[in-house]
Amino acid sequence: MTAPATGPEPADPRRVYRDALLDLAAVDERVICLDSDTGGLESTFGARFPDQYVNVGIAEANMFGIAAGLASRGYRPYAHTMAAFATLRAAEQLKADIVGHRLPVRIVATHGGLSAAHFGSSHYALEDLAVTRALMDLAVVVPADAAEIEPAVRALHAVDGPAYLRLGRSATPSVHGGRPPFRLGRAGRLRPGTDVTVIAMGPQPVLMALEAAEALADDGVSCQVIQVHTLSPLDSRAVLAAARTTGALVTVEEHRPRGGLGDAVAEAVGAHCPVPHRRVAVNGPVGTVVRDHREALEESGVSAAAIRAAATQVIKIGKR
Repeated sequence: MTAPATGPEPADPRRVYRDALLDLAAVDERVICLDSDTGGLESTFGARFPDQYVNVGIAEANMFGIAAGLASRGYRPYAHTMAAFATLRAAEQLKADIVGHRLPVRIVATHGGLSAAHFGSSHYALEDLAVTRALMDLAVVVPADAAEIEPAVRALHAVDGPAYLRLGRSATPSVHGGRPPFRLGRAGRLRPGTDVTVIAMGPQPVLMALEAAEALADDGVSCQVIQVHTLSPLDSRAVLAAARTTGALVTVEEHRPRGGLGDAVAEAVGAHCPVPHRRVAVNGPVGTVVRDHREALEESGVSAAAIRAAATQVIKIGKR
């Protein structure tokens, strides 16, 4: 199944992010770039703003402590590492030093989900959203494509408290035509529908949701697609409106079923408007054979076919 036409050509999310951070630093001298040997920042940000760049090496816990200290002195530090290490290796410092003091540190976590699957299981980031969503007052944002990154960075820069920005590794097709409107904490509708709503988050899940909606249309099913870019705070109003409109929900995420988007939606809907709900997420052990990003996801249960099947199931349940 081919992806639907979705707009501009794919762009490298890391390059787009670096450009956005350079633009911020050019107008705000409080911006400090903290690097953990992620590669690329030293030749871009470090070369242009050497006095605002520090490479601490592969030492995430130490980096988060430094970030907290800088933020307490009035700076706006951006701390960079891979998602798996940001939320598990340095979880204590994230919780106690940064979030515990509501400091304006931005954790920029690349290689989210299975986008670093080629590096092996040590680099899987399938629990990071459960960790970050559990931390009070931490904004959690997952752009769906490169076009959302720059407005997301600007929105998070204005937040007084801490933030977690989850990025992928490789370019994916855009799901937005041009620069999308971005409001922190607000979901967006990518496709109208009346029979079932698919709520998706992240580049591959959103693309797969749109593909599944096309396939469902061929089956005579009207499928609404809602994109969530802000997991915390969740746009509960949009979620409840979708539940009331279609009476059936499917959530799709590049994460384990527990603690992420599926749980967030279930909490919102269960309290106010219970409807049939199925979760499409990474289930069971991830294969040990090296796969590309999409293949690894499909092998572990996240695919357009799985979304289509889940949508069919919740529609049937809702009609009982």
